[in-house]
Amino acid sequence: MPGLEKLSPRESGIFIAQNSKDVFIREEAIQEFVSNLYEALEGGEVLKNEDHETFLFKKLSEKDSLNYILFLDAVNFCFWSPPDEPHWTVTYKGVPYSGYFALTAAVARAFDDGVVLFDPAVYANLTFDQLDKLLKGDQGVSAPLTKERLECLLEVGATLLDKFGGSFENCVSLAKGNAKALLEIIIENFPCFDDSCDFLGKRVSFHKRAQILVGDTWGFYKSQGIAKFDDIDSLTMFADYRVPQVLVALGILEYSEGLMNALKKNQLLKPGCEYEIEIRGCAIRAVDLIVQALRKYMAEGDRNYHPECNDMAIDYHLWWYRRAHEEKLESIPFHKVRTIYY
Repeated sequence: MPGLEKLSPRESGIFIAQNSKDVFIREEAIQEFVSNLYEALEGGEVLKNEDHETFLFKKLSEKDSLNYILFLDAVNFCFWSPPDEPHWTVTYKGVPYSGYFALTAAVARAFDDGVVLFDPAVYANLTFDQLDKLLKGDQGVSAPLTKERLECLLEVGATLLDKFGGSFENCVSLAKGNAKALLEIIIENFPCFDDSCDFLGKRVSFHKRAQILVGDTWGFYKSQGIAKFDDIDSLTMFADYRVPQVLVALGILEYSEGLMNALKKNQLLKPGCEYEIEIRGCAIRAVDLIVQALRKYMAEGDRNYHPECNDMAIDYHLWWYRRAHEEKLESIPFHKVRTIYY
């Protein structure tokens, strides 16, 4: 809506947390968590490099690797299925994968069959039937929201070919070593990455997939060359379904009785509803506060200081924590929204 003040993800987190009616941040729980987090950090459990099952990097050139990252993040959303629908898994080389990893497995499978699915000249011209077949999971189960994934790919592919010579590397070069600039290039040129909505008279933003794309680019280059982003700390956590679930389990986020009851009933939330906005915004703010508390804790006493431990690193840690403790967290409901943004 024209005229509304537009807030960055970090500003949005602050504003939403200040006005939230159903999601609350328990700062005392943050203090309790930080000492355990520091021990995990010292033990190499926070900043460790994960394999992520992105199978193709060793086979690809730099240009193709960046196009691969763009492709994955363009369709990196909504992998959960309703209880009455079969779960999407993709078995690759004898190993079954789910969620985001099912996506990377499907792309690797296609690559082995001679289809370079992450080439914009390929995915800009895909039909629904072609994409559905390429992403098809075990027992013939289709990927969730295949139609919406196709729409994102057609948009991203056409723009990449028309404006950037078919190479995401050209987008990165235009940012000139600035993470915020790359984020703006992505959002302005690829509308399917513009993860924002109206809330209490302001335009709040989360930009989950766009920020992951910036972070993945930075990580791929190991913060060198054209992706040596001195402002990488400007990124917030990536507001999704699962990290808020972990924050609730840790007691850092607390939901109102009404919200918790809705989630326990598996109520499907509407995109842009207050429940969803408050969960995502408060998650961003909570991780920001965790990082602030951790840095203060590290600066006190005779402790090692890890300046590279930022919101993005804590997000990854919490996301992997959820996967490692999946059964333990099963009793904590997560919010469910059918959306392309996360």
